Amino acid sequence: MLKLFFHLAARLPLPVLHFAGTILGRLVYRFSPSWRAHLTANLAQAGYQDDATRAAALREAGKALTELPAVWLRAHADVAALVRHVDGWQHIEAAQAASTPIVFLTPHLGCFEITAQYYAYRTRADKPITVLYRRPRKAALTPLIESGRGRANMRLAAADLSGVRALIRALRQGEAAGLLPDQTPDLGEGVWAPFFGRPAYTMTLVKRLVRASGATILLAFAERLPRGRGYRLTIRPFAEPLAEDVVTATTQINAALEDLIRACPTQYLWSYDRYRQPRVVPRGATGDSGTA
Repeated sequence: MLKLFFHLAARLPLPVLHFAGTILGRLVYRFSPSWRAHLTANLAQAGYQDDATRAAALREAGKALTELPAVWLRAHADVAALVRHVDGWQHIEAAQAASTPIVFLTPHLGCFEITAQYYAYRTRADKPITVLYRRPRKAALTPLIESGRGRANMRLAAADLSGVRALIRALRQGEAAGLLPDQTPDLGEGVWAPFFGRPAYTMTLVKRLVRASGATILLAFAERLPRGRGYRLTIRPFAEPLAEDVVTATTQINAALEDLIRACPTQYLWSYDRYRQPRVVPRGATGDSGTA
């Protein structure tokens, strides 16, 4: 039933899906106390306490859900066509011209599902992207997500030690890797670093990948355009080399994410429990992890 619903929803125009998202966001905010508490507290932590920003943020959070059928289930070319503007593609071209691998950092900002898909569609055939992937808690979503993320020129790597090795292997071959750097890793796979003025357990995988491959870091996010007109993809270079000290490097990454989020604060997924305690997993079950 869920699969049928997603396939039917994927046929709807993006403006309709985003309109439905505005309604869904309001409903979830009203009827889910934990979702509402996380969104309100995280906005306040970042200095956004006005009603207008909160109202816009909950609408955008709803859109992040209702746009998924289109992004996951439409043909690859149709998904890429939803990106109406691209700012910063020259940074990708420069890295490829220098035969430098790329680590894309895409936080939970805007339509974070479309960034890797667009890169995979537009890039050269010999420069695929490998994205780290953690299976969803609801098993029914697995085939939908895997079909949406398993595009041409786009590979999935499990969020465990084998996946980390796959990322390093891809980078050493001059390819690209994609991560959600603001996702809370499991215990032992991160360090505590400030995020909007509060310690957040943050993955150390980015530093590890750069050290192992000499990759360049690019920040990427796809801003939703008004009234469902599509997306604007923004690609930014990382401002400075990562420090050798892992805590300092992780602090640099969080600061860069903050700057990116402040450029479009209403489209960040503030409802995500970013400051939670890391999950404890059996020894040897995973390595550094994150998803994209």
